[in-house]
Amino acid sequence: MNVLRNQDVDQLNGLALAYMGDAVYEQAVREHLLRSGRVKPNTLHRQATTFVSAKAQAMVLKRLTEEGFLTEDELAVMRRGRNAKSGSVPKNTDVQTYNFSTAFEAVLGWLYLKERQERTDEVIRYAIEIVEELRGVVK
Repeated sequence: MNVLRNQDVDQLNGLALAYMGDAVYEQAVREHLLRSGRVKPNTLHRQATTFVSAKAQAMVLKRLTEEGFLTEDELAVMRRGRNAKSGSVPKNTDVQTYNFSTAFEAVLGWLYLKERQERTDEVIRYAIEIVEELRGVVK
């Protein structure tokens, strides 16, 4: 088995990082929903979508950047993810929203692959908090 070293992670393109970040975030959102007592399959899927949609992820990234939450390294990865050319955009979103969503996922994928678990968790926790706030869910 090939081992992905830290310097290799830094060389991955934005879409590869986003591929990983998408899975990391999806799992965290599913766990959040279950732990918060939401267990009906239909409800789970609908609510998960509000967190993982391109629109929600783009809004989260906007807040993270506006508030200076991301480090310089994370901002560099974010720009790589945002500028990555996928060749296709899902039909339910526009190009800019999709690019910002990809950028958010790239940051999560990079943190995860760099084995920065504490920071990965911190970004995910804050992202979930932002989406809950936007949805009007009070803690």
